[in-house]
This record gives sequence, C-alpha cells and structure tokens, in this order.
Amino acid sequence: MARITAALGRIEAAADKLASPAHTADGGTTDAGSNAKVMALVNKHEAMREEVASTMRELDSVITKLEI
Repeated sequence: MARITAALGRIEAAADKLASPAHTADGGTTDAGSNAKVMALVNKHEAMREEVASTMRELDSVITKLEI
C-alpha cells in the first residue's frame, strides 16, 4: 500500500507541474492550445485518481472481510 501511496504522490506532483504555467525548452511560454491540453490531462488524471482511490477502498473492504 505504501508503494501505491508513493506512486500517487509522484503522479500528483507531476500533475501540479503540468498545471503550473508551462514553459518551452527555450524559456518561452506555450500557446493557449497547449495549456488547454494540459488542463484536460490534469482533469483526466484527477478523475482517474479518484477512481483508483475508490477501487482501493473497495479492495481494502474485500481484504478485511477475507481476513475475518
């Protein structure tokens, strides 16, 4: 479970970087289309993260029932 939590932390940190103002390799900012794509990816990531969290709760419940 600790590995999953750590992985989710890394994913969230990457999403935070993506959500911040993006910069190109030469130091300039990207265009609005790229920013929209990044925000779409961040939103998709958040939805997937919530789904994973829900699934993990379900798995925890099943495991708890099996251990009893």
